Amino acid sequence: MILNRLNISNYKNIAEAQLEFSPKVNCLLGNNGMGKTNILDAIFYLSFCQSSLSRGDAATVRFGEEFMLLQGAYERRGQVENVTCAIQKGKRKSIKRNGKEYKRQSEHIGLLPLVLVSPNDWNLISGGGEERRRLIDRIISQGNREYLEALIAYNRAMEQRNAMLKQGFNDALLFETVDMLLSRAATAVNHGRREWIERFTPIFMRYYNEISGSNETVRLDYRSELNSKPMEVLLRENFSRDIALGYTSQGVHRDDIELMLGDELMRRIGSQGQCKTYTIALRLAQFEFLKQLSGITPLLLLDDIFDKLDANRVANIMHIVSRSDFGQIFISDTNRQHIDETIEAVGSDYRIFQVENGVCSPLQKGGEA
Repeated sequence: MILNRLNISNYKNIAEAQLEFSPKVNCLLGNNGMGKTNILDAIFYLSFCQSSLSRGDAATVRFGEEFMLLQGAYERRGQVENVTCAIQKGKRKSIKRNGKEYKRQSEHIGLLPLVLVSPNDWNLISGGGEERRRLIDRIISQGNREYLEALIAYNRAMEQRNAMLKQGFNDALLFETVDMLLSRAATAVNHGRREWIERFTPIFMRYYNEISGSNETVRLDYRSELNSKPMEVLLRENFSRDIALGYTSQGVHRDDIELMLGDELMRRIGSQGQCKTYTIALRLAQFEFLKQLSGITPLLLLDDIFDKLDANRVANIMHIVSRSDFGQIFISDTNRQHIDETIEAVGSDYRIFQVENGVCSPLQKGGEA
């Protein structure tokens, strides 16, 4: 899959931008705070209908403006795909594919597979379980429609049950109905996550050791209350406690992945370089997993990946992404030398853009010899 053109209007600090991309390597060069990451985030938004950085859509609209508009022209499975995302104050967010608006935004997820490697990936190691659950859900949902539907159904039933608990409902039949819906969705989500961890872990281990140049033992341990008891049993056993708390205390919304180095948690013993290697390996494994699942080569976005890595690890990463199984790549950095070394390593058609105060200008391009 290729993103050929990107038009941006009023996205964060970018007033206007019209960008024509290389089918291989696209580099964004500029100082911190100039808008490089916002351009990558706009590409991310077109795939996921939300920002990778902002929790709400209002924060994506440029300060003082009334609307935000993103337009992407893609080549996917030999067909042209035009995707538009628009936000206007006081109106519902609009996502369109080839001019036709989606009835549900979830229908769009998975159309444009994408993997983003960013400094915020540190939160996968240092943050709470919510960060790691979001990783699982985003990976699986891009290639598994049934999983996404089960996850949506689970969250909807969870909201209803929690509202009933908070308001003190005592209708046993209504709880039985909601619990049945919740249990059915939870079982599907748990099954999807267990299946994912089995397939994903060997891919991740291979990338970690390829980047680090070592044979360190790394693994991902999936922790879920449903691994030992069915959801309906958990709900029944904890019903009195849930009434007292006013919310559902057990379920797949409490799942987590323990990121292990040997027999210890990575966040406890890992160096900065090891932690950065760990998160990049997770993302490259995500890339390969999505490609296998969808049959489409995802876009790869690399935001400031060189920090905290030694020269050998950087060289190993560049060697990996230069392989033919990787497709279109977007890279941001403050250092022109890093950009030039990346282009030399990948050795393909490229474009370089200078980003300054939200203005993105073509700086250099080159083709294959």
